Amino acid sequence: MLDIIAVFLCITAVLAFLNRRYVGLPSAIGVMGIALALSLANMTLDAMGLHTLHTLEQSLVESIDFSELLMQGMLSLLLFAGAFHVDLSQLRSFRWQVASLAVIGTTASTLVIGYGLWALLSWTSLELPLSYCLIFGALISPTDPIAVMGILKSAGAPKSVELVISGESLFNDGVSVVLFSLILAMIASGETPSVIGASKLLLTEAGGGIILGAAVGGITYLMLRSIDSYQEEVLITLAAVLGGYAVAIHMHVSGPLAMVVVGLIVGNQGRSYAMSERTEKNVDMFWELADEILNAVLFVLIGLEVILIQFSPPLIVTGFVVIALTLLSRLVTVGVPIALLGKFFRLPGGSWGVLTWGGLRGGISVALALSLPSGDARDVVVSLTYMVVIFSILIQGMSIGSLVKRVIPCSAK
Repeated sequence: MLDIIAVFLCITAVLAFLNRRYVGLPSAIGVMGIALALSLANMTLDAMGLHTLHTLEQSLVESIDFSELLMQGMLSLLLFAGAFHVDLSQLRSFRWQVASLAVIGTTASTLVIGYGLWALLSWTSLELPLSYCLIFGALISPTDPIAVMGILKSAGAPKSVELVISGESLFNDGVSVVLFSLILAMIASGETPSVIGASKLLLTEAGGGIILGAAVGGITYLMLRSIDSYQEEVLITLAAVLGGYAVAIHMHVSGPLAMVVVGLIVGNQGRSYAMSERTEKNVDMFWELADEILNAVLFVLIGLEVILIQFSPPLIVTGFVVIALTLLSRLVTVGVPIALLGKFFRLPGGSWGVLTWGGLRGGISVALALSLPSGDARDVVVSLTYMVVIFSILIQGMSIGSLVKRVIPCSAK
């Protein structure tokens, strides 16, 4: 395991250097783009009869369980780090907007994409049960702020737009995981979905995750307040994240939602009342570095994992149509409500376009797809997920900055 970690860290460091020195793209987009280009080059060489590098990369990627690594390791750290740097006093003023997008928007997106894909496949040679179409809708609906937040800041996006995008993405990760688990559990049990059963599972997972997060966050806050030593306080926050997420898994409640709540409590109450200036600086630096390093590794893995995906011409064509479907779903469930209810959302003109195009899909979608049971349905879902994620990060991620400058009035920034 140590060898595998060392190899991937070295690859990530080299790709990050190449991006910074020669390419100049935002970190997450750059490293994933280079990794993807290398994988595609290897696949081309393999098709030409040169198998050595392809075999080496394939064995390397197969040596790591991407889904387990992200869902039971990196995700807890990434969600805490994201929530830790959110100003709750500012986010609170947009709480209803964020809640409606994260809960109602994600649920509606799951249904729109799920039923839309099911209808679409009737026109193709691909087959996928309705339940797996809904699973695809659930796993592709959460947005990933990692790649887009730096771009929005550099483009001078209004603070309100940054807050809504980051807040929505923090909470819709948890909502989507709950919906994904709900649908998967119903498939495994073979029972007909019922509103009562779904509501109970949703309440248990989501409500339990929020309660556990509040408890872990409260205990962490009390511990931080009782001492003033940044070394121990960094260790306490790290233990709260990894330990709290492990407890959530064993209690069968939503670990992602729990980590978001812990991050908000420690990043706001802890920062204001439990940390000295020196401790706050060091804790901030630790989690900022952890966030950057883990994100770089995550996006490199996404780029390299594509070598394991089997693409066929019908699947590629369907994938492009599904990309359009996910964008349409984002427009219907996020863009249109924001455009129509401008006074409620309190966002500047043109924000509906930024939130529609800026809803990037990322690692959590890939991890959920890879966690599905082996079979033909899984292969289709994984392939479609990869196409949407790659388009999202490379095309949407690279163009969102110019979109912000073009559609949002300068006076609103």
